[in-house]
Amino acid sequence: MRRLISILLQNEAGALARVAGLFAARGYNIDSLTVAATHDAAVSRLTLVTVGDDAVIDQIVKQSRKLVDVIEIEDLTGGSAIESELLIVRVHVADAALAGFVACLRRHPRAYVVEIVAGVRTVEYAGSGAEVDEFLAELTRVSPPVEFARSGTAALPRGSAPRFESLAAALST
Repeated sequence: MRRLISILLQNEAGALARVAGLFAARGYNIDSLTVAATHDAAVSRLTLVTVGDDAVIDQIVKQSRKLVDVIEIEDLTGGSAIESELLIVRVHVADAALAGFVACLRRHPRAYVVEIVAGVRTVEYAGSGAEVDEFLAELTRVSPPVEFARSGTAALPRGSAPRFESLAAALST
């Protein structure tokens, strides 16, 4: 089962390597990984997608909490998060496939053509990982991609309460 995990960690050199090392040492695969600073420059949010049953995810969470750089870790699977991923895809659309291409874009209103060069269209699409998969599959039936890049998933827990005000507040809890 696809699992979405959010980790707040101290924004220090080597912190990402220690998290990735934990996964590698235990033989867990990371399907997607996104890391960026938060509203506090001393804290980064690492969002990763992995596959595993409840026992595997419980083990990942417990082992990650032991890492010195980890402030907080949370399993966001099951609708407890707002998530988004960016897809940029290039497709060569032959004249015969143009109507199908346009219909595909209409069914996915968050898809935008950002460039057209010599019959190759570059499309940008943002949505959950499942929505990106669905859009890419439908687009592939119309016109196979020439090339694409995916950003990885970014996610925040649902709700209005901030997870922490600052690194000092996060470390004091």
